Amino acid sequence: MMASVSEAGAARAGFRPSFHLWIVLILVAYVFFGFGITYFVPTATGTRPPDSFVVHLHGFAWFSWMLLLLTQALLIGARKVKWHRSIGTFGIAVGTFAALMAATIVIVAASTTQLQGVGRPVFWLNVTAPPSFALLFGLGIWAAKKPVVHRSLMLLATISIIMPGMNRVYMQGLGIQHFTFIETYVSMDLLVAALLWHERKTAGRISGLTWFGAAVVVVPQFLLYPVTNQDWWPGVVYWLGSLVEYH
Repeated sequence: MMASVSEAGAARAGFRPSFHLWIVLILVAYVFFGFGITYFVPTATGTRPPDSFVVHLHGFAWFSWMLLLLTQALLIGARKVKWHRSIGTFGIAVGTFAALMAATIVIVAASTTQLQGVGRPVFWLNVTAPPSFALLFGLGIWAAKKPVVHRSLMLLATISIIMPGMNRVYMQGLGIQHFTFIETYVSMDLLVAALLWHERKTAGRISGLTWFGAAVVVVPQFLLYPVTNQDWWPGVVYWLGSLVEYH
């Protein structure tokens, strides 16, 4: 993932943090700080109600993905391009597992929800994120031989599913009382804009695939209320929940 330097450049000594590493660090901070507040610390201190195995498996999958993303960015910064590429197949496995667990946890959540309060729009975030990640992740794999596009797509894929971490940072971390739809979407869009700006600056143009990836992240935001205010939306959520029996 995110191979961005040549073999000749990899031979030069010294660590050089890239623009993409800084984006990864921001994403990792959202996930580990947000879930540190609501999952890691409460679980370690025994103050969190017991979670089912599927919740822990979901967490393991996504923490693994974030650590892998960070590792790959660090390898590029350290000019270890061959190492970066050598764990690419493992990265495909981790990303696929994470996508499957994201879809699974949404179905499990749908089987227990009553869609009260902000439940309708929250489930729009839940339902759109896993397929967005899977689509952009798949395109990123396909574009592996185009490093500029590949690294943008992998980061866009992660941005598309970062909402739970951001929401936890803003609500539990910063104490914002309302559900942070706007704050989260603005944060995501700033990261998308930064990626587009950097690709334009370094490559001279923004590729069609990167534009498409940005649209996959941004377009669902405009459909949040138009879709979730429809009478048929709860039926979609309850149908998803009917796919599994969860207690």
